[in-house]
Amino acid sequence: MLEGAGSGVVITADGFALTSAHVVAGSKGPGWASFPDGRDHEFTVVGADPLSDLAVLRVSGDELLPAELGDAEGLQVGQLVVAIGNPNGFGGSVTAGVISALGRSLPTRDGSALRIIDNVIQTDAALNPGNSGGALADANGRVVGINTAVAGVGLGLAVPINAATRSIIGGLMREGRFRRAYLGLGAGERPLPPRLRRELRRDACVEVVQVVDGSPAAKAGLRPGDLIVALDTEPVTSMNDLQRLMVAERIGASVVFSIARDLSLREIAVTPIELQP
Repeated sequence: MLEGAGSGVVITADGFALTSAHVVAGSKGPGWASFPDGRDHEFTVVGADPLSDLAVLRVSGDELLPAELGDAEGLQVGQLVVAIGNPNGFGGSVTAGVISALGRSLPTRDGSALRIIDNVIQTDAALNPGNSGGALADANGRVVGINTAVAGVGLGLAVPINAATRSIIGGLMREGRFRRAYLGLGAGERPLPPRLRRELRRDACVEVVQVVDGSPAAKAGLRPGDLIVALDTEPVTSMNDLQRLMVAERIGASVVFSIARDLSLREIAVTPIELQP
């Protein structure tokens, strides 16, 4: 539990820990983390990423047992999970529930800008103030998510542990921040039309639902309704694919989107810029 916040923290390895970015917002530390065995250890904030609501801490002290990180990509609706945290100050509380839905979107703010956290896990495990930053674990005790928000009774949300968020965590550990390539579009996953499904031999794609005026996507000619099927020949079948591919190395570099428009395939070159906080 983080002193003063009453929120959860997940020890990963080598003195590093995960929590929610909003739990440590505006804080660089040092602070104190309290553990269920009665020990208190000092921590500092290594880095925080409000756009994913993830933060990495460095916790001093010996004999800290790391949690095993799982992979949320293997989760299924109806699967049993447990949430661990400190709801209303009751330290080390555990609640159980199921995965209610996957791939939810969570609006969040970074300063005055409204952003969307994609691929959020929804669970009916009871979450309350103080659960934020704590672990969402599967039946094998592997951490598959970091609890982030309570949307209502029986509506708990968690940021998944997957390839995209592992990349964010790695960036925070190395540089204290995570750089993103910015396209300026809103998108969502959808099934491919039958003809394209047969032609491309895959079932899903990412549909452009909104394009920001003046953004790289708008300048390149992307439109709402375009179906993104690949980026530089890498298949795109989900939002996780798109997020994983929009890495810092693509900032300022021309990338080629393969899209379907009016059921015909075409290529559009886009030059992403760096997403500013």
